[in-house]
Amino acid sequence: MTTYSGAPRVDPSTGTVVHVVGARQNRPNLPTDVCPFCVGGLEAPEPYSVKWFPNRWPAMPNERCEVVLYSPDHQQTFAGLGVRGAREVLDLWASRTAALGQRDDVEHVLIFENRGRDVGATIDHPHGQIYAFDHVPARTAARVANNWAPQTASALLVAENDGWTTSVPLASAYPVALEIAPQIKVGTLSELDDKQRDACAAALIDALTRMQRLFSPTIPYMLWVNQRPTTNRPEHENAWLNIEIVSPWRANNVLRYIAAAEVSTNEYFNPLIPEELARSLRDVRASQ
Repeated sequence: MTTYSGAPRVDPSTGTVVHVVGARQNRPNLPTDVCPFCVGGLEAPEPYSVKWFPNRWPAMPNERCEVVLYSPDHQQTFAGLGVRGAREVLDLWASRTAALGQRDDVEHVLIFENRGRDVGATIDHPHGQIYAFDHVPARTAARVANNWAPQTASALLVAENDGWTTSVPLASAYPVALEIAPQIKVGTLSELDDKQRDACAAALIDALTRMQRLFSPTIPYMLWVNQRPTTNRPEHENAWLNIEIVSPWRANNVLRYIAAAEVSTNEYFNPLIPEELARSLRDVRASQ
């Protein structure tokens, strides 16, 4: 079978980058008998608290794809880790960012999580992934070039705590979207000191908890960390570390489907008003 692995392809008419990875067709899909991430499983034969390892089914070559396990508890969620558990994950994310960023064949380190089957998670055990790109992805480059900074509009603000801001973006393609960032510019997770990491962990747990309380503990989401590219190019100096969390739900257990008119034009129609979502997320804590 031909897998067509190698350099990404670029659509000549749109500039869209596509990684053709036929080998991933053979990866396990929603295993129900034995979880490979539980202690004693294929990927975690020994006890652990948090753990990383190379992905057996990488989307890119040369061990530039990794898996991060958040907890040995199969039923755990990221929100359920609490601040201390989230801090352990952040420390591992930071150390892997630094290690991968030193490689000559890496220009950008992307940390991400898909949680829930509505967003394609194939294993329910709490985990995320890291992709170390040999180029700077276009969306990342555009956010840096346009000087992305934390949202300051009060109507979109969800929470402020210990130097970190959580807000709803002004215009998101997803019905539910949050951005978490330090109020003082920092480029990467590995640059955060102990106090900043604790605050980041607290902000992340707070945001995920608010989402779960407003919608459902089972709300599917995608989470990723935007960091400064590992290159030394002047155009990347203004990068501002931030975490994005998005969900395809537009209401509890109601999936918002992307329409052909949106895919074909790359213009999106959001049924949730960002300012109203921000207000609901602000209020949900006080009602508990």
